[in-house]
Amino acid sequence: MQDATAAAVAWLRTPDAIRERCNMIFAAAEQDRLRHFSLRPDRLPQLARFVAGVIRDNYPDLDIPYHSRWRHFAVGGRDRWAGLRQRLADAPAEEVARVRFDLAVTSVLLDAGAGPAWRYREPAGGGAFGRSEGLAVASFDLFAAGAFSSVPGHPLRADADGLAQFSADRLAAGFQVTKDNPLVGVDGRAELLRSLGTALRRTPDLFGDPPRIGHLFDHLAALKPLRAADILAAVLRGFAPIWPGRIVLGGENLGDVWRHPAAGGSGASAGLVPFHKLSQWLSYSLIEPLEDAGRPVADVDRLTGLPEYRNGGLFIDGGVLVPKHARVFGERHAVDSEIVVEWRALTVALLDRIAVPIRRELGRDLALAKILEGGTWSAGRLLARERRPDGSPPIAVISDGTVF
Repeated sequence: MQDATAAAVAWLRTPDAIRERCNMIFAAAEQDRLRHFSLRPDRLPQLARFVAGVIRDNYPDLDIPYHSRWRHFAVGGRDRWAGLRQRLADAPAEEVARVRFDLAVTSVLLDAGAGPAWRYREPAGGGAFGRSEGLAVASFDLFAAGAFSSVPGHPLRADADGLAQFSADRLAAGFQVTKDNPLVGVDGRAELLRSLGTALRRTPDLFGDPPRIGHLFDHLAALKPLRAADILAAVLRGFAPIWPGRIVLGGENLGDVWRHPAAGGSGASAGLVPFHKLSQWLSYSLIEPLEDAGRPVADVDRLTGLPEYRNGGLFIDGGVLVPKHARVFGERHAVDSEIVVEWRALTVALLDRIAVPIRRELGRDLALAKILEGGTWSAGRLLARERRPDGSPPIAVISDGTVF
């Protein structure tokens, strides 16, 4: 790979690149130069007050954790991780952290949108859950059952050999998929985990030998200081080969990176908009096990808001983003469509902007990751339920199970 192309790839894997390219599209919206959405910034203060109210309802003391997968493991008031942790009572803190990495990565990579019809019924009367919460509980139960381990007697791990053998049939069975309980992207999710097994073998400096997801904890824990962007960089480098059907630059799979005519830029990265939604969601989810193991993480706010349908739906249902034509709502759109890329880029830019009046309203300098957890995601879901009986997002996206 030529030096200039390698530099472009490296830059596209940074949160700075995400913000810069999303802000280019936001600037075009401010000048009304976009084809699919117009911007109503006058409606942002009222929406910020609504989100601040949701945060107060969810966390009256404003003691908000980071937005991460760990909150979903406690859905329904049951702390599932605490129960699983008891099986590790005699394990050292470092091994507990490795197990948490194994669990978080596999669960996040299985988290892309489930579709409105699917539900997971937890065994032993634990309840029925859909969407992200259902995916979390289903993937948690698969992990606890040893679905990703190849080591007899050690089920609580996710290693290269175990992941490489993971099948769509095992996923469908574990996630209770039937004709009457359909899940979007079953084959894509299973293939993603098999590809992950291959990727672990390619990067021994991150995943060790024998390769295991949990060894990424050891790599990150050794960095001093450890910054949030370091977590994202390791995730993007280690998992780059797993994403299907993506743009390739200089032989490197770019992952969650797409084209938009208003993205700007020059050279090899011109016109490209990085999002890295699942990778950033994963990075947020790895902060907690790192910090609980005594490895503090700095500069968390350098990561961006997540461009997924709850945050994105918040701005459409809240009237800040207004579609310019009927096709936005009237058709289903591929993830690489200009409409979806535009929507996601504006979501990232608007999350930074709505955070300012939310902090002012609450009188707290909350990290963006806490605003996501406390308010924007929940507020987006509330508005979706008010406007559509099934709580679906305002825009229908054709998902392969690896983006949203």
